[in-house]
Amino acid sequence: MAGPEQRVVAVIMVGGPTKGTRFRPLSLNVPKPLFPLAGQPMVHHHISACRRIPNLAQIYLIGFYEEREFALYVSSISNELRIPVRYLREDKPRGSAGGLYSFRDYIMEDSPAHIVLLNCDVCSSFPLPDMLEAHKKYGGMGTLLVNKVSAESANQFGELVADPETNELLHYTEKPETFVSDLINCGVYIFTPKILIAIEDVLKQKKDRANLRRVSSFEALQSATKAIPADYVRLDQDILSPLAGKKELYTYQTLDFWEQIKTPGMSLRCSGLYLSQFRHTSPHLLASGDGKKGATIVGDVYIHPSAKVHLTAKIGPNVSISANARIGAGARLISCIILDDVEIMENAVVIHSIVGWKSTVGKWSRVQGEGDHNAKLGITILVKPLMLKMK
Repeated sequence: MAGPEQRVVAVIMVGGPTKGTRFRPLSLNVPKPLFPLAGQPMVHHHISACRRIPNLAQIYLIGFYEEREFALYVSSISNELRIPVRYLREDKPRGSAGGLYSFRDYIMEDSPAHIVLLNCDVCSSFPLPDMLEAHKKYGGMGTLLVNKVSAESANQFGELVADPETNELLHYTEKPETFVSDLINCGVYIFTPKILIAIEDVLKQKKDRANLRRVSSFEALQSATKAIPADYVRLDQDILSPLAGKKELYTYQTLDFWEQIKTPGMSLRCSGLYLSQFRHTSPHLLASGDGKKGATIVGDVYIHPSAKVHLTAKIGPNVSISANARIGAGARLISCIILDDVEIMENAVVIHSIVGWKSTVGKWSRVQGEGDHNAKLGITILVKPLMLKMK
């Protein structure tokens, strides 16, 4: 058993049904964190990455979803990976830092020396062990995973300036109107427990300001608390920005893939990135075949063991086929996600598309998107209307 000076706890922020409207209609059937990418739930890739951290004691998922929606998955993944995974449900929005602080007693149960914090809607190789080693060497309160992007897209994210020699975070601003830097925040962090003290300090400041407003003007207090509640603390604006340049925060740059998963189009892109990663981390999950004893497989493809794929079908690259799917003779699948219980009939073609649960693509049909994962019409989503559960 690792001592407190080594122990690590991981926290994955999974959001909730009030968020992620851009992921519809796919998020109407299943919580977004459980939507499959490369044949595994989105959050599974984060959990698998956390498992590679030495001396990991516990993984917590924090979000707004009903507990029953995560109960089966949390139980199965805990048994599969042999690491305790627990879902903690927030009763109201408190911000990313406020949500972390509200469950501080659970997080500190194992007296960890380090807290790994990940946003669920990012796709990455998650170099957590190396990042943890760098964090220990820096000796600060926290380390941010960062990435370089094009100057044109940088303002979609939190931009930052870091010392090129020490990697200290010198300046941080969230989605600035003018260009600051092509270095962005990836939504992956490692903190010491001092982060909880920093959040507590912000909460006290907010409470003091609210009390001051109450004395001067009750109406002013009402308008202020409606906008941002006193117990709502944002990690970026309320914690990272004020601590920048104070030798408390440092950066670790990833040279591997990183994407943000906001739309179905990006989920298809990220599924392909994870399939590519499987070549190095989990080659046993990738299908193979030359059309003799099984279907012809091109590039990186995942096929669930319960799926039935005809010998004459041609699959790939970047294809994920889920449970109980049936792929008919002569079918051609390229860059697509096929969900549970789908039937692709003979000689059908599916390209740059997501085919939803229990849907059917008829004989000689063609389902195809443009292929631009960032465009509104970049991919085609085929969903059976009766399967949508409005929330």
